[in-house]
Order: sequence, then C-alpha cells, then structure tokens
Amino acid sequence: MYYLNDNVKNLYRIFDQNERKDYVRLDLNENPGGLPGDFIQTVLSSVTPQFVAQYPETLHFTEVLAKFLGTDISRLCLVNGSAEGIRYIIQAFTSPGGRIVGVMPSYFMFQIYSEMYGRQFVKVPYNDDLSMDVSRIIDEMTEETQLLILLNPNNPMGNVYSDQEFERIFRVAQEKEINVLVDEAYHYFYPKTFIQYALNHDHIFVTRTFSKLFSMAGCRLGYVVGWPDGVKMVQKLCTPHNTNAFAMKIAEAVLENPVILQQLIADFNEGRQYLIDWLDKNGYRHKGEAGNFLFIKPRTNAQLIVERMKKEKKILIKTYPNVGEFGDCLRVTIGAKEYMKQFTDALKELDQKISV
Repeated sequence: MYYLNDNVKNLYRIFDQNERKDYVRLDLNENPGGLPGDFIQTVLSSVTPQFVAQYPETLHFTEVLAKFLGTDISRLCLVNGSAEGIRYIIQAFTSPGGRIVGVMPSYFMFQIYSEMYGRQFVKVPYNDDLSMDVSRIIDEMTEETQLLILLNPNNPMGNVYSDQEFERIFRVAQEKEINVLVDEAYHYFYPKTFIQYALNHDHIFVTRTFSKLFSMAGCRLGYVVGWPDGVKMVQKLCTPHNTNAFAMKIAEAVLENPVILQQLIADFNEGRQYLIDWLDKNGYRHKGEAGNFLFIKPRTNAQLIVERMKKEKKILIKTYPNVGEFGDCLRVTIGAKEYMKQFTDALKELDQKISV
C-alpha cells in the first residue's frame, strides 16, 4: 500500500516564494549591501569550466577554516547552511519521542525538525520584558531531556547569555547527560562566543553559517563544530558533495582577507548606531541587544506599516505579533547606514499617516 509519514503529513510549513530582487531587503537578516562587487569579480575570475564541471572537494577549505578557528579538521563538518547541521544533530542525537528543550520564539526550524522526526519539543517562554531567565531553561532540563538548543544571540529576540549563565546551563547538561547545541548564526554581530566549549568538551556542538555577516546567504554554506566522535555522526548523515564549490571559494577568499571582514563589521556597526540613535531621538522603543536585527514598537499599526513599506517604498520588513510588553512590533534587519537611512526616512513618513 502507498505510505505517507504522518509526521510529514501533519507538519505545518509556510513557503515564501515572493520575488524580492527589486526591494531593499530588511526582512530576512541578510546583508542588504552584500560583499563588495569588485571582490566578488576578483574571486570569480579564477573560475574555469573544469571548476564548474567537477564535484566540490571539501578537504582544502576545511583545512582553511580549521586554521582560521584554531582547531583541526576532526572537529569540523561542513554543511549546506547551518540549518542542515541542525537537522542532522537532531536526527543523530535524539530518538523518536525524545525530549528536546529550546527557548521560544526562536529560529523556527528547531521546532520544525523536531516535529518532522517525531520528537517532543519543549518550549521555554520569554518574560514579558523579552528577557530570558536561565532558571526556566534549567528547570526544563530533566533526566529525560536528550538535547538542549540555545542561540547566542537568539533570533528573533536578540538576547544573549553571559559566561556565568552559560556555565550554569552547561554544568547541568553534563550532570544530566544532555547534549547541547548552540547556534551562533549571528556571531560577529555579537563577538561573545561559546565555541571554546565545543572545542574542549564532549557532547556540545556549535553551528555557524556564512549567510549573515559573511553576506553569503545565496551560496548556502555553514559548519558544525564539536568533539570528533560527535562530528563523525553528523558527517554520516551528510549527502555526498553537500557543500557548494562556489561557496567554499568565496568563503576562503573572505577568511584570507581580514580587511573585508573588518569592513563588513564596521559598516554594520555604523548602521546599527545610526538606527538606534534615530529611534532614541524620535521616541521609539526598541529591543535587540545583539544580532543584526531590532524589534521596534511603532506608534501606529505594525502590519499596515509593513504593507505600505513594501508597496510605496520598496522596502521589505516583518511584523511580529504579541511580542511581550511591546505588543505588535516591526522587526528590521540592520545593514549599512545608507539602508538604515532609507528605512528611517520611510518610517518617519508612514508611521505618521496611518490611522487606526
């Protein structure tokens, strides 16, 4: 008889097929400006027909990445965007019906993958002021818990964990034999990292991506950091040639050109400061201590602002409902100052005209 997995049948998914190329894209935490055009042209100038025709080889780039991180290749697994690594960790280190703990709201694929594979995803809620009490996380770390998932910083809330908070959490995880996954997709927007735990301890993974600060979301490249035996288990689930040759070529060029990385960070910091200063000056409440995004409490109707931004200003942003004490909010990706000025000019106009 024909078979369909009920976990897939009952899975709720939304697929965004919108055409976004003609907009200022401040809705998906990408870098709206991207890498410098001349840099991209220089990298691609060495592409040959043979390069395109051949399957990608990962050893060289893995060695480059290991050197950049100060580790060795046994602790690294390249993946097709960090979401792939997250998926494989859930598959390998939890069982059907297994208990996974994570904060919510967060990156939605944690819950999606859990439901896809028939796991029990336990949500730890935020306080109304959008802060996270780590005691709530620890309370949910029971003997039956197989995996704890944290983000540092967390998308979409932008909160982070102090060294003391994470040490408390990690100590409980060790005592109760719970594997830990820390997603650091937004590293560099917030330099504090817990990668040293993944490099020096067993049963903890860190996932990272080249989609955010490195401005390579269109290339699909990420990596998993962990203890060697754990990394081997993730590698077993990878499809052959799962990483893109162009992605590795561009990523290597970025890693070996520190000026590019420094400029990306400087442009982001300038844009973030401009946006925060403007919001403060104009009396807007905002939240997001880290990451490349902010929640903004508008004066009027958040959904109407999003719609008019798109239609009248060709700017894409998002709205989030019921965000603690903020209520319905705008969420805006932070980019270079020129894009933040476009956004604030539009917000100044549209947030005055809407009637509710």
